[in-house]
Amino acid sequence: MAQNTTSGPMQKFKIVFLGNQSVGKTSIINRFIFDNFTGNEQPTVGIDFISKTLQVDNKSVRLQLWDTAGQERFRSLIPSYIRDSQAAIICYDITNEKSFQDLQKWIEDVKDERGDEVLIYILGNKTDLESERQIQFDVAEAKAKELGASFSEVSAKSAHNVAEFFKKLSYDLQGNPNEQQSSQQPQQKKVQQQEQQQGQTQQLKSNNATEDKKQGGGCC
Repeated sequence: MAQNTTSGPMQKFKIVFLGNQSVGKTSIINRFIFDNFTGNEQPTVGIDFISKTLQVDNKSVRLQLWDTAGQERFRSLIPSYIRDSQAAIICYDITNEKSFQDLQKWIEDVKDERGDEVLIYILGNKTDLESERQIQFDVAEAKAKELGASFSEVSAKSAHNVAEFFKKLSYDLQGNPNEQQSSQQPQQKKVQQQEQQQGQTQQLKSNNATEDKKQGGGCC
Protein backbone atom coordinates (compact mmCIF):
# COMPACT_ATOMS: atom_id res chain seq x y z
CA MET A 1 0.00 0.00 0.00
CA ALA A 2 1.34 3.43 -0.91
CA GLN A 3 1.65 5.86 1.99
CA ASN A 4 -0.58 8.92 1.77
CA THR A 5 0.95 12.33 2.39
CA THR A 6 -1.61 13.59 4.93
CA SER A 7 -3.25 12.21 8.04
CA GLY A 8 -6.49 14.17 7.66
CA PRO A 9 -9.72 13.27 5.86
CA MET A 10 -8.30 14.36 2.49
CA GLN A 11 -5.82 11.80 1.21
CA LYS A 12 -3.26 13.19 -1.22
CA PHE A 13 -1.16 11.08 -3.54
CA LYS A 14 1.63 12.18 -5.85
CA ILE A 15 1.60 10.45 -9.22
CA VAL A 16 4.34 10.96 -11.78
CA PHE A 17 3.79 10.31 -15.49
CA LEU A 18 6.81 9.03 -17.39
CA GLY A 19 7.52 7.84 -20.91
CA ASN A 20 8.98 8.84 -24.24
CA GLN A 21 7.98 11.99 -26.06
CA SER A 22 4.67 11.91 -27.97
CA VAL A 23 3.21 8.83 -26.28
CA GLY A 24 0.31 10.95 -25.05
CA LYS A 25 0.99 11.57 -21.36
CA THR A 26 -0.42 15.10 -21.47
CA SER A 27 -3.42 13.96 -23.52
CA ILE A 28 -4.25 11.23 -21.00
CA ILE A 29 -4.09 13.72 -18.15
CA ASN A 30 -6.23 16.26 -20.03
CA ARG A 31 -8.83 13.60 -20.80
CA PHE A 32 -9.01 12.66 -17.12
CA ILE A 33 -9.02 16.21 -15.72
CA PHE A 34 -11.05 18.09 -18.36
CA ASP A 35 -12.61 15.24 -20.37
CA ASN A 36 -11.37 16.68 -23.64
CA PHE A 37 -8.89 15.89 -26.39
CA THR A 38 -7.40 18.39 -28.82
CA GLY A 39 -4.67 16.34 -30.43
CA ASN A 40 -2.39 19.37 -30.73
CA GLU A 41 -0.84 19.53 -27.26
CA GLN A 42 2.62 21.03 -27.27
CA PRO A 43 5.49 18.92 -25.89
CA THR A 44 5.83 19.30 -22.14
CA VAL A 45 8.78 21.47 -21.18
CA GLY A 46 10.30 20.24 -17.94
CA ILE A 47 7.46 19.37 -15.54
CA ASP A 48 3.77 20.31 -15.41
CA PHE A 49 1.49 19.81 -12.41
CA ILE A 50 -2.26 19.51 -11.98
CA SER A 51 -4.53 17.86 -9.42
CA LYS A 52 -8.04 16.47 -9.19
CA THR A 53 -10.14 15.38 -6.22
CA LEU A 54 -12.24 12.23 -6.44
CA GLN A 55 -14.86 10.77 -4.12
CA VAL A 56 -14.04 7.11 -3.58
CA ASP A 57 -16.20 5.15 -1.13
CA ASN A 58 -17.26 8.41 0.54
CA LYS A 59 -13.63 9.44 0.95
CA SER A 60 -11.95 12.42 -0.68
CA VAL A 61 -8.85 11.48 -2.63
CA ARG A 62 -6.71 14.10 -4.33
CA LEU A 63 -4.53 12.86 -7.15
CA GLN A 64 -1.58 15.16 -7.80
CA LEU A 65 -0.48 14.46 -11.36
CA TRP A 66 3.05 15.40 -12.43
CA ASP A 67 3.46 15.41 -16.21
CA THR A 68 7.12 15.00 -17.16
CA ALA A 69 8.83 15.79 -20.45
CA GLY A 70 9.85 12.83 -22.59
CA GLN A 71 12.78 14.55 -24.28
CA GLU A 72 16.21 13.30 -23.33
CA ARG A 73 17.43 16.78 -22.43
CA PHE A 74 15.02 16.88 -19.48
CA ARG A 75 15.89 13.46 -18.07
CA SER A 76 18.13 14.91 -15.37
CA LEU A 77 15.15 16.78 -13.86
CA ILE A 78 12.90 13.76 -13.46
CA PRO A 79 14.50 11.78 -10.58
CA SER A 80 13.77 14.51 -8.06
CA TYR A 81 10.05 14.32 -8.93
CA ILE A 82 9.99 10.53 -8.71
CA ARG A 83 11.59 10.59 -5.28
CA ASP A 84 8.51 11.28 -3.15
CA SER A 85 5.83 9.86 -5.43
CA GLN A 86 3.33 7.16 -4.48
CA ALA A 87 2.69 5.93 -8.03
CA ALA A 88 4.51 6.03 -11.36
CA ILE A 89 2.54 5.77 -14.61
CA ILE A 90 4.86 4.79 -17.45
CA CYS A 91 3.17 5.39 -20.79
CA TYR A 92 3.90 4.05 -24.24
CA ASP A 93 2.28 4.31 -27.66
CA ILE A 94 0.85 1.01 -28.91
CA THR A 95 1.78 2.07 -32.48
CA ASN A 96 5.40 2.87 -31.56
CA GLU A 97 7.78 -0.02 -30.91
CA LYS A 98 10.56 2.21 -29.57
CA SER A 99 8.34 3.67 -26.84
CA PHE A 100 7.57 0.12 -25.71
CA GLN A 101 11.20 -0.98 -25.77
CA ASP A 102 12.14 1.95 -23.53
CA LEU A 103 9.74 0.95 -20.74
CA GLN A 104 12.42 -0.92 -18.85
CA LYS A 105 14.75 2.04 -18.53
CA TRP A 106 11.90 4.20 -17.19
CA ILE A 107 11.08 1.54 -14.61
CA GLU A 108 14.74 1.36 -13.63
CA ASP A 109 14.68 5.12 -13.05
CA VAL A 110 11.69 4.72 -10.75
CA LYS A 111 13.16 1.83 -8.78
CA ASP A 112 16.49 3.64 -8.43
CA GLU A 113 14.67 6.43 -6.60
CA ARG A 114 11.84 4.61 -4.82
CA GLY A 115 12.74 0.93 -4.70
CA ASP A 116 9.58 -1.04 -3.94
CA GLU A 117 7.88 1.86 -2.13
CA VAL A 118 5.87 2.93 -5.18
CA LEU A 119 3.08 1.52 -7.32
CA ILE A 120 4.16 1.14 -10.95
CA TYR A 121 1.75 1.03 -13.89
CA ILE A 122 2.47 0.49 -17.56
CA LEU A 123 -0.16 2.26 -19.63
CA GLY A 124 -0.51 1.69 -23.37
CA ASN A 125 -2.12 4.66 -25.14
CA LYS A 126 -3.81 5.18 -28.54
CA THR A 127 -6.05 2.11 -28.71
CA ASP A 128 -8.14 4.14 -31.16
CA LEU A 129 -5.37 3.40 -33.70
CA GLU A 130 -5.98 -0.34 -33.65
CA SER A 131 -5.17 -0.75 -37.35
CA GLU A 132 -1.69 0.68 -36.68
CA ARG A 133 -1.00 -1.38 -33.56
CA GLN A 134 2.56 -2.68 -33.25
CA ILE A 135 2.42 -3.93 -29.66
CA GLN A 136 -0.11 -6.67 -29.05
CA PHE A 137 -2.04 -6.60 -25.78
CA ASP A 138 -0.83 -10.02 -24.63
CA VAL A 139 2.81 -9.11 -25.32
CA ALA A 140 2.56 -5.89 -23.31
CA GLU A 141 0.70 -7.62 -20.49
CA ALA A 142 3.44 -10.27 -20.24
CA LYS A 143 6.14 -7.57 -20.28
CA ALA A 144 4.46 -5.68 -17.46
CA LYS A 145 4.28 -8.86 -15.39
CA GLU A 146 7.97 -9.47 -16.05
CA LEU A 147 8.80 -5.94 -14.89
CA GLY A 148 6.59 -6.18 -11.81
CA ALA A 149 4.10 -3.55 -12.95
CA SER A 150 0.34 -3.37 -13.38
CA PHE A 151 -0.89 -3.01 -16.95
CA SER A 152 -3.73 -1.38 -18.82
CA GLU A 153 -4.51 0.21 -22.17
CA VAL A 154 -6.39 3.45 -22.83
CA SER A 155 -7.18 5.94 -25.55
CA ALA A 156 -6.92 9.60 -24.65
CA LYS A 157 -8.65 10.44 -27.93
CA SER A 158 -11.74 8.24 -27.52
CA ALA A 159 -11.63 8.22 -23.69
CA HIS A 160 -11.59 4.43 -23.71
CA ASN A 161 -10.77 3.10 -20.22
CA VAL A 162 -9.33 6.41 -18.95
CA ALA A 163 -11.85 7.00 -16.16
CA GLU A 164 -11.77 3.32 -15.22
CA PHE A 165 -7.99 3.34 -14.98
CA PHE A 166 -7.88 6.34 -12.64
CA LYS A 167 -10.67 4.90 -10.52
CA LYS A 168 -8.70 1.69 -10.08
CA LEU A 169 -5.57 3.71 -9.35
CA SER A 170 -7.41 5.54 -6.58
CA TYR A 171 -8.46 2.25 -4.97
CA ASP A 172 -4.95 0.82 -5.30
CA LEU A 173 -3.42 3.85 -3.63
CA GLN A 174 -5.74 3.35 -0.67
CA GLY A 175 -4.81 -0.31 -0.46
CA ASN A 176 -8.06 -1.67 -1.91
CA PRO A 177 -7.00 -3.17 -5.25
CA ASN A 178 -9.94 -5.58 -5.39
CA GLU A 179 -12.68 -3.02 -4.85
CA GLN A 180 -12.77 -1.69 -8.38
CA GLN A 181 -12.55 -3.87 -11.47
CA SER A 182 -10.30 -2.38 -14.18
CA SER A 183 -11.23 -2.48 -17.85
CA GLN A 184 -7.83 -3.62 -19.01
CA GLN A 185 -8.92 -6.00 -21.72
CA PRO A 186 -9.35 -4.37 -25.15
CA GLN A 187 -12.48 -4.92 -27.18
CA GLN A 188 -10.71 -7.01 -29.80
CA LYS A 189 -9.72 -9.58 -27.19
CA LYS A 190 -13.36 -9.91 -26.12
CA VAL A 191 -14.35 -10.34 -29.76
CA GLN A 192 -11.74 -13.08 -30.16
CA GLN A 193 -13.20 -14.91 -27.15
CA GLN A 194 -16.72 -14.57 -28.57
CA GLU A 195 -15.57 -15.89 -31.94
CA GLN A 196 -13.86 -18.82 -30.24
CA GLN A 197 -17.03 -19.67 -28.33
CA GLN A 198 -19.10 -19.42 -31.53
CA GLY A 199 -16.64 -21.69 -33.29
CA GLN A 200 -16.94 -24.25 -30.53
CA THR A 201 -20.74 -24.11 -30.75
CA GLN A 202 -20.67 -24.55 -34.53
CA GLN A 203 -18.29 -27.50 -34.19
CA LEU A 204 -20.62 -29.10 -31.64
CA LYS A 205 -23.59 -28.68 -34.00
CA SER A 206 -21.59 -30.19 -36.84
CA ASN A 207 -20.62 -33.18 -34.73
CA ASN A 208 -24.26 -33.68 -33.69
CA ALA A 209 -25.42 -33.54 -37.31
CA THR A 210 -22.83 -36.14 -38.31
CA GLU A 211 -23.91 -38.41 -35.46
CA ASP A 212 -27.57 -38.07 -36.54
CA LYS A 213 -26.69 -39.17 -40.09
CA LYS A 214 -24.86 -42.20 -38.74
CA GLN A 215 -27.83 -43.20 -36.61
CA GLY A 216 -30.20 -42.66 -39.50
CA GLY A 217 -28.47 -45.28 -41.63
CA GLY A 218 -30.18 -45.81 -45.02
CA CYS A 219 -33.58 -44.71 -43.90
CA CYS A 220 -35.81 -43.17 -46.65
